[in-house]
Amino acid sequence: MRLTVLLRRASGASRFEMSWLAAVSVASVTLIGLLGVAFVAGLSLGERAAGFRQATPSDLATLSAEQKAELDRLRARVQERIDSLAARMGQVNAHVIRLDALGKRLVEMADINSQEFDFDTAPAIGGPETEGLPAEATDLGALFDDLESRLSRRATQFGVLEQVIMQRELRAQIMPEGRPVQRGFLSSAYGMRTDPFTGRNAFHWGIDFAGNLGDPVVAVGAGVVTYVGRRVGYGFVVDVSHGDGFVTRYAHNSAVTVKLGETVTRGQQLALMGSTGRSTGPHVHFEVLRNGRPVNPLSYLGG
Repeated sequence: MRLTVLLRRASGASRFEMSWLAAVSVASVTLIGLLGVAFVAGLSLGERAAGFRQATPSDLATLSAEQKAELDRLRARVQERIDSLAARMGQVNAHVIRLDALGKRLVEMADINSQEFDFDTAPAIGGPETEGLPAEATDLGALFDDLESRLSRRATQFGVLEQVIMQRELRAQIMPEGRPVQRGFLSSAYGMRTDPFTGRNAFHWGIDFAGNLGDPVVAVGAGVVTYVGRRVGYGFVVDVSHGDGFVTRYAHNSAVTVKLGETVTRGQQLALMGSTGRSTGPHVHFEVLRNGRPVNPLSYLGG
């Protein structure tokens, strides 16, 4: 017996003939293939079903341990963040303390009203209540950054103010002011006088302070020693430059106690009173020069 198969196509019908034995063989192979596919599908479904088996107490314990370990790691990270913020807060607080100390020192240096610049208490502030962001909505890191930035700017401003005050203090220190002797009396003034050696009128370019031989001669302002030695008529001389065109001169000394180029402060001993040069007795001849020209020292004696 033969089996005839007709296949219809667009170009026409096709006809295949096969024996009955061949047809049975094809059908058998097809059935075996379908059974194999069904077997594989069953195995896959069985494995999936095994995956959804009921958890045992051992499985639950393992899962709980894993969750606890994860919580511990999260808690450690949170604590690390808190410690970091606490350290930054400590640094900011130390910065504020240093700024308060600097502010107090500046107030004292500038002789400013302490009530107007009180660094011990917070300034009085106020205003109507306004709606703002909740605390949890703010970024603590950003707040710290802003605070540190403002403190840094404040420190810079304080530093500039300190420099200005120090320059003012330095100017006050170097400005000639005071007497060149610790004790003694004014024996000759600045201006026209009768020359003690010739008896004729002559201009006296300084003032004289009489005292005892060996009395200290002191600087009337901070400066640098620019001359040490003898000058005709002056005897042993010490010149001190104070900057801004000011020079003070101390003459007729018996000995000099400073060196050329030495920096001196107001009230520091420069020499010992003597009577060297053109002198009638122990005294110090004191001159003040401004831009190389003598000026009246009386203006710089102060009280």
